Formats: sequence, structure tokens, C-alpha cells
Amino acid sequence: MPLHVRVTRPARRSLAVAASAALLTVALTPMASARSDAGVAAPPPHESRAPRESAPVYAYDDAVRESVWVDTGLDGDRDGKSDRVAADIIRPREAEQQGRKVPVIMDASPYYSCCGRGNESQKKTYDADGRPVQFPLFYDNYFVPRGYAFVAVDLAGTNRSDGCDDVGGPSDIQSAKAVVDWLNGRAPAYTSRTGSERARATGWTTGDTGMIGKSWDGTIANGVAATGVEGLKTIVPIGAISSWYDYYFAKGAPLYESGPEWLSHHVNSPDARARCGHVQQRLVDGAPRTGDRTPLWDERDYVPDAGKVKASVFVVHGQQDLNVRAKHFGQWWDALASQGVERKIWLSQTGHVDPFDFRRAEWVRTLHRWFDHHLLGYDNGIDREPMADIERAPDQWSTDRVWPPRGTAATTLRPGTGAAPGVGTLSLAPARPGTTETFTDDPSLSEIDWASHIDTSTPAKAGFVSRPLAKDLRLSGSATVTVTATPNTTSAHLTAVLVDLGPDTIRDYAARGEGITTLTERSCWGASTAGDSACFKETEAKTADVDFTVFSRGWADLGNWADDRQGRPLTPGKAHTITLDLAATDHVVPAGHRLALVIGGTDAGLIDPPASTPTLTLDLARTRAKLPVVGGAGAYLRATSGTKPHTPGKAPLDGVAEPRATTPIPSVAGGRAR
Repeated sequence: MPLHVRVTRPARRSLAVAASAALLTVALTPMASARSDAGVAAPPPHESRAPRESAPVYAYDDAVRESVWVDTGLDGDRDGKSDRVAADIIRPREAEQQGRKVPVIMDASPYYSCCGRGNESQKKTYDADGRPVQFPLFYDNYFVPRGYAFVAVDLAGTNRSDGCDDVGGPSDIQSAKAVVDWLNGRAPAYTSRTGSERARATGWTTGDTGMIGKSWDGTIANGVAATGVEGLKTIVPIGAISSWYDYYFAKGAPLYESGPEWLSHHVNSPDARARCGHVQQRLVDGAPRTGDRTPLWDERDYVPDAGKVKASVFVVHGQQDLNVRAKHFGQWWDALASQGVERKIWLSQTGHVDPFDFRRAEWVRTLHRWFDHHLLGYDNGIDREPMADIERAPDQWSTDRVWPPRGTAATTLRPGTGAAPGVGTLSLAPARPGTTETFTDDPSLSEIDWASHIDTSTPAKAGFVSRPLAKDLRLSGSATVTVTATPNTTSAHLTAVLVDLGPDTIRDYAARGEGITTLTERSCWGASTAGDSACFKETEAKTADVDFTVFSRGWADLGNWADDRQGRPLTPGKAHTITLDLAATDHVVPAGHRLALVIGGTDAGLIDPPASTPTLTLDLARTRAKLPVVGGAGAYLRATSGTKPHTPGKAPLDGVAEPRATTPIPSVAGGRAR
């Protein structure tokens, strides 16, 4: 287990430094007898026979801290010069003195200056000479003493880099790829932003690189891996985007009121804002608010290039992430699986939250072993352990040897009419031809409103519910819902959600912390200096007692019925068929609960409404849900056979608070950067 120090009140700088110094002293004690009179560290444990874990044998406070500017080969800001991106580096000094080369952990981000990183919104800081002092997050504090370098890259146009940020496009990806190339001796870098003195990495690094980051940072890791760049050995994308189109739209339905041009402006430095108007205009022109899929979106979709990925991939995602929605990890995971990429996954009950803030000790231990294996080559067995960790209840986790588990099969469930309008059934049996349900879009209502009135006829939704389950039913993977609907207007948006109907205690993903509460107590993970503390605020699960849980969602503009890439006006009175992609999930509906499919229009707070207020008639015989059921149709049949029909109880049912409208910033949760 990683060593750490717990601080029982907000730490002053002196206390943090003292605690981390004590930590480093304790960690170094076993090596003391092996140190020479000159004070040079003895060979680290990872060079002994059959190493299994790197140890903190290097002095963090004596580490080399430097900045280089890597030439990207692009001229995004059109100033006639090749753009240089800033890479701030911290690495163990003793390793270079002893001629030992170290691997690199890299976090490439647009947020180091504008917004900050982590739960405490940390930013980079520099001394009077421009040398880096604070590196956000714990990666430097923990891993540099263990024989790694940490490199924090400013994407083009942000902080101290040239160029313009283009929101996941060629400039973003090249910003980080060029640094990987430089680390492997294939790209030039300089000791200053404008000077000619070259900086070389080949003397101190092996070139083996692991990229990590949450949200936009993890997105860049996905994109760089999809280039197939040599030297990138592993990536750890946390709550990351796999296709920027799917960040802004869902089959034509807009998820935010603004486009990528706003986001680029938000993260660009003041200098970049002044010189990057042409990039802003290109983003406006290439990302129309119609939701049509254009070439701009194609070059920001990393999924088709999964076959180029040479790195292993450790995916982490919150299943209730309503910022970077769970579809992103699902389609990326499936594409990687089809290419045989080595991979591992953690799925939490949280929203857009870093695992450091929902499972800290186990996360640091697992990440340590992952990097040791993939960057130092240790045979520590992590590649032979279960592929998946799934949070089943707050702070309660299960594992699976492979994910989705073997025996999972796409199972088609059919909606049917019930005893009252809009209160239907969900079963394996198809509805009779001509059977219909009707609802009218109400943009003020959300999935929570629909689910809380699942047993009641309400005009804004159509609900279809299974019998109470006699056995647990597990869904694992990505689902689709095919809807045939006849509108009475020329525009309509659709939502489909899966609901677990039954009492439970879950992480409150709709609260400000998205499933966590930040405490004042701190724990320390690695070594500290006066300017860079390894001590971070602790968290605990924020929970809610509910009568139902919405656990998967999907949206679409019905106008995209004929073409995923382009919408068109609907013909009132004509039936249109479209398939909605639901977010990937791993959820167990317990015995005694019911499974529900709800189909509605605008999901308030999560998609924007259409131009009209349509009434839609569903053709139930041509509407179906294809769900990833562990055990397939047989498992569903066994779970629902022989059970008594549900007797409605209280109404409305209690769920989490309404989903909050999210700001289109891939690393902002609860209104602040994280």
C-alpha cells in the first residue's frame, strides 16, 4: 500500500512540508545503509532481480525542474513561425547523475493556467526565473521519488504555449504527440519560447511514456494514442471524450447551447485570443448548431482509429457522468476490444469525478502498479488480474475477469400497452401491430419527472415496466433503443432512459460534488516542497436514498432518422424510425425491483428542446430496446417469470434532484474546474 500521512485539519504550508519530509525520510530509511559517502542514491529497487514495485529512493526536493518548448511543426496562429508548446518537467536528479534513464508520466492539458486541475483547482506556478514550482495533482510528488519523470504540457494556445487551441483537433493532438516524439529523439525542442538553444531528452529518459488525465486531458491521451505514435506505452483516460461530436450532440440533438468556439476562447491565453480569431471562425463554420456531422467532427473522432493504438488503456469513468457522458467510454472500449488492445476499466457510481477523490488509496496503489508494469517493465501481475472494477453501491466494489462479462448477450425487449395510457409493459413478447402510445414533449420536464411518475398516466412520457424481478438482472455494456414515431410537427427530439425501480442508497450524482463531499482533513501522497504540497483534501461519499435510479440514457433528433450525419425537416403525420444509442453501463437491477424503459421528448437540463412542441405517436410493434443482459434472454425470462404484477404504491417516487444544466467545459463539475 502507498505510504501516506493524514492531517486532521487544513494544513499550513510548514505542516505540509514537515509531513512530506517525514514521509520521504521514512520511505528512504531502508536504503540508508546502501548510500555512498558522497550521498548518491544506491541503485533503486527496480534494478534488482525480479523487481515488483518501485520505491521512493530519489529526493523530491532536489529534483530537476525545467521547462522546454517543443516544436509542433504547425503554425496555428499564422505568425509565420512554427508553434512551440511548453512542457514543464520534473525528474530525479540522482538518476541522471548516475546515468540512469527514467520513463515519463505526462498530463497534457489546456487547464493549467485558466482553470486549474483536480478537486482543489490547482494551477502551475513558477519562480522568478520562470522555472516550474508547483505541478498540480499528486503525480509528481508520488512518482518522481520512485524513478519517473513527470511532464505537464500546455496545449497550443494555452498558458505559455504558442498556437491556438482547436478543441480536440490536429493542434491539440499534435501538442502532446510532438512531446512524445521529442522524448524519443524525433522532434526538436528549445530551452526558451523564442531562442535557438536546443533541449534534448535522450540523455535522461528512456522515451517510454504514459499519458494520464481527467476529461479534456484524458481526451488528448485518447487522441494521441489513436495516432499510433511510437514510445507511448500506456494511457489512463479518466472521464474522457472519445468523439467530440458526441460531446456536443446526440444524433443531431444539441446537448449544449454553445459550440466548441466558446470552449476554445475560454482556455486560450490572452495572447492567443488576440491572434486566433481565424480558428474561432473555423470552429463556428465547421460545427453548425443544426447538429449535422461535418468533416470538423470527423477529425475529432478517435474511435475509427482504435486500430492504430499501440498503448495499453486503463479507462476510468463515472456511470452518472452527465458532462462527459458514458457513451464516450463505451464506444471507445468496444473499438479497442475489437482491435485486441490490452485494457483495464474502473466504473464508479459518481458523476464527473477523479478516482483520487472517490477511491483514493486503492487508486494510488493500482496506478502505481499499472505504471510500474507498463513503463518500467515489472512483472507484478497486474496484467493478469480482473479487467474490471465496478462500484455496486457507495464504496462497495466488485470485479470481473473480463468486461463485459462472458455470457452477456444483446436481448431485445418489447414495449406493450398496460392498464392505462402511458403506463405500459416491458417484456420479450412483441406488441400487436397497430398498438400505439402517445406523448407530448414538455421541455420543462426531465427524466427524473418521468421516472417519479412511472406508474401514473402523464402526458409527457411513455413508460414501459417489467414485472417485479424474482432474480437479480445485470446489464453490462451498451444498449440501443429503436423508436418508430409519428410526429405532428416538422421537428422533434427524443430521449430514452433505463430505470431501476426500487429503493436504494446511491451516490448523489446530481449534487454539487457529483457523488462526493470534500472534507477539510488532508492526506499526503508522496513528498512535498514549500511550493508543491503532496497533501490533498479527503472526500467521502455523498449519498441519497431513492425510490428509483436512472442508469442509462440516450438522445436523438428524430430529423436524423434517415441519416446519422444530417438532419432534415420531418413530415407531419408520417412514421419515422430512428435508433438511439444509450450510454454504456454496468448495473444490477435487484430482485424485487422492476426494470423500466421510458421514452420522452426533451430531457430538461440534458438536451435542448426542438423548434416546435411535438406530439408523437409511438408504433409499439416497431419499437424495441436491445439491452446487454448478462445471461441473455434466458436470464431475463427467469428473472421475470412467475412473479406477481406490481401494485402501485406512493406517487411520486423519490429520485435524486433534477439533473443540473452543465457548462460545456469537459472538466468542470458543480460550476468549478476539477
